[in-house]
Amino acid sequence: MKLHLIERTQALPVSLEESWQFFASPLNLPKITPPWLNLKVTQKIPEQMFPGMLISYRVRPLFGIPLTWITEITHVDAPNYFVDEQRMGPYRFWQHQHHFRQIPNGVEMTDVVNYALKFGMFGRLVHAIFIRNQLENIFDFRKRILEKLF
Repeated sequence: MKLHLIERTQALPVSLEESWQFFASPLNLPKITPPWLNLKVTQKIPEQMFPGMLISYRVRPLFGIPLTWITEITHVDAPNYFVDEQRMGPYRFWQHQHHFRQIPNGVEMTDVVNYALKFGMFGRLVHAIFIRNQLENIFDFRKRILEKLF
């Protein structure tokens, strides 16, 4: 299994508490996800996450084909970090760490995503041609939206 990594850091001009309140709410995920993914939360969820929480989404990441993606919030250390991991979805492995650190004039937010694709050599080929760029575009979109929101 080939493990891939995306790491992004962004400064936000808000307090640690304000950033935590925004990111700890799964209801805000559609706000920071590109519209072309057509992300829809498919269940009623609480306003604040907790360890063990499962979240079910419907996304259309490839050619408009709908996929179910279920993630579990596996670790929460408010207001410093939380981790979500895929339980069912398009990846063989997906772990997304969200770290928050107070800095002068705001918060430094770091995303660390470790992921692996299904389908062996075919998955690696699709990654090189499409998936890596798609993920980079998703995080680029997220960065721009967060700059506007904060």
